[in-house]
Amino acid sequence: VASTKVSNHPVNRPGLLYRKGCESMVRMVLRAPRRADFRKITNLSSTCVAAVRQAQSGAEPCRSTAPMKILIVEDEPKTGDYLQQGLAESGFVVDLARNGVDGLHLAVTGDHDLLVLDVMLPGLNGWQVLETLRRSGKEIPVLFLTARDQVEDRVRGLELGADDYLVKPFAFSEFLARVRTLLRRGRSGMESTALHAADLELDLLRRRVVRGGQRIDLTAKEFALLELLMRRQGEVLPRSLIASQVWDMNFDSDTNVIEVAMRRLRAKVDDAFEPKLIRTVRGMGYVLEAP
Repeated sequence: VASTKVSNHPVNRPGLLYRKGCESMVRMVLRAPRRADFRKITNLSSTCVAAVRQAQSGAEPCRSTAPMKILIVEDEPKTGDYLQQGLAESGFVVDLARNGVDGLHLAVTGDHDLLVLDVMLPGLNGWQVLETLRRSGKEIPVLFLTARDQVEDRVRGLELGADDYLVKPFAFSEFLARVRTLLRRGRSGMESTALHAADLELDLLRRRVVRGGQRIDLTAKEFALLELLMRRQGEVLPRSLIASQVWDMNFDSDTNVIEVAMRRLRAKVDDAFEPKLIRTVRGMGYVLEAP
């Protein structure tokens, strides 16, 4: 219900990330989750509540860059659903194809930022999908995720044009790290190496922050937090999304790590300067925007 109200609201359309998160939450509830799943539901519900409140407020929609889109081609249902849910909770828009034919069609016609591809697929296998994709001129980054663990398989995949190769079984944390690395690498040629908001500048290559001509020293986590806020200027970011993107953890209402980090970041980049760029949107999250 929340998903429908948010996506169809006449004034505000928070985006596919919120809608997919709500849909995922509903699916988990309907499957009668175990106690261990409740934290995941809390994580998703926080995102949904923020989106619903934003829509009900009647405010102008946020102007931000679209979340990165990932296409998964995986025929094993549990693995495919697990990957789709995990990536969605990490802030990505995710499409899932169950066979090679559908996967190739979506990869060629879509505008995805990354393709996660199995080898042993019905219709067309992963080798054929990748070979056809590269022949079509599509330069989307490709991560093979497969149970085929022989050296010759890895070599074949890389020679066909894959950017990375991960063998099943795998740890999701490693998979997510590889995904983020490929996405950074894939967009490095398209994006500026610096982000700006008013007189605040974040240099991605030299890992340096300057405001009003004054250099600001940040910790690694503070830099990552500021980068996330600046990349998505004008967008209200829920605590659950910040937790997954910066700390790679599920949202836990009992921890105040985000509030503490945000307070320290504000003290460094906002307190001594005007205008103030980072603000709290009560009950929804945080936003960085220049006036």
